[in-house]
Amino acid sequence: MSAVDHRGRPRVVVTGIGVKTPAGTQVEAFWERLRSGESAAQDIQRFDASDLPVTFGAEVHDFDPATYFGPKEARRQDRVTQLGFGAAADALADAGGDLGADPSRSAVIFATGIGGLHTLEENERIYLEKGASRVSPFFVPMMMPNATAGVVAMQFGWTGPNLCIATACAAGAHAIGEATRLIRDGTVDLVMAGGTEAAVTPLTIAAFARMGALSTRNDEPARASRPFDAARDGFVIGEGAGALVLESLERAQSRGATIYGEVAGYGRNADAYHITAPSPGGAGAAASMQLALDDAGLAPDAVGHVNAHGTSTPLNDAAEAEAIRKVFGEAPPVVTSTKGVTGHLIGAAGAVEAIAAVLSIRDGVVPPTANLEQLGDDIELDVPAGAPREIGSKPALSNSFGFGGHNATLVLTAVE
Repeated sequence: MSAVDHRGRPRVVVTGIGVKTPAGTQVEAFWERLRSGESAAQDIQRFDASDLPVTFGAEVHDFDPATYFGPKEARRQDRVTQLGFGAAADALADAGGDLGADPSRSAVIFATGIGGLHTLEENERIYLEKGASRVSPFFVPMMMPNATAGVVAMQFGWTGPNLCIATACAAGAHAIGEATRLIRDGTVDLVMAGGTEAAVTPLTIAAFARMGALSTRNDEPARASRPFDAARDGFVIGEGAGALVLESLERAQSRGATIYGEVAGYGRNADAYHITAPSPGGAGAAASMQLALDDAGLAPDAVGHVNAHGTSTPLNDAAEAEAIRKVFGEAPPVVTSTKGVTGHLIGAAGAVEAIAAVLSIRDGVVPPTANLEQLGDDIELDVPAGAPREIGSKPALSNSFGFGGHNATLVLTAVE
């Protein structure tokens, strides 16, 4: 087995994964929920949402941040960092714990779309009601978007490159792709890459609702996120985190690591079209997918399935479907969207969905797209519904597209 890819670069593999999602906070429970097609969306539990235009979302339950920080330190972290570090700690443990890497050659690239929203909204309320003297002294370090990346590095003692990527809903995938590049170019030996988001807050829900981006199915939240369905009417806001330990194939083999799969390709570009709408015909998305395939040295017909961005919004799903057809032609591979189960995790989506794609390759099974009852007339794709689809362990594409026209695509493969 060659340790280098078709361009002579070190092959980059996944040796640890961790999740904190509405569909489960442990990897196998998360994977079982995805395969069941059971939506995690429900009425919001953490605060009273009755006055909001949308009263439901996809929240993470059964998660105690004190398990990872201790009670006092946990209170000094925004929920976005609590979720992100929890996923990263689990991923590190899954990879073997003490991995024997030089701390100066161990990197963290952790993404978020927005950052510490809970801290921001709570301290704004305190400021208006009680005055400036009552604002938390921890406000800035808790709400800044790069807090999670910094905390992960401090907790692990890793002194290599430490970056936060904030490219909206493409951020998690960008983090994995840029981490792959760091290992390929020899800058580092090990990277903790991932994404986190905790955007189920009153202001966020009000803002997305005003944009018309959210589903308004308040009477049936579990059926609200329906990617590619004819009756899709918007996404379901979610929260969560996903983290992956990445290292070279050579290093992973030398230490006898369990290898989940390989990050074989990475494509990214910009629509340069509109701050929220996709480019006409999905041109940017199609180009991103082709860049990723070229980077992996794969022809389109080698791909077994696409883990789509698939947000359940009319414009996004139609544009992505057209983009997939442009790349793959009249017989595209199986396409699925896990957002029917998890909701849209914004900056965490790309990382969590990459993990889902890796697990699909591991088990040769694609989860169904939840709530898909009838494909939209503008969706000419093979989208499994109702039950998982067995497809074997062929390469997968994982798409992530963000407001601002940010596009990212990962190619994930089995290691052979």
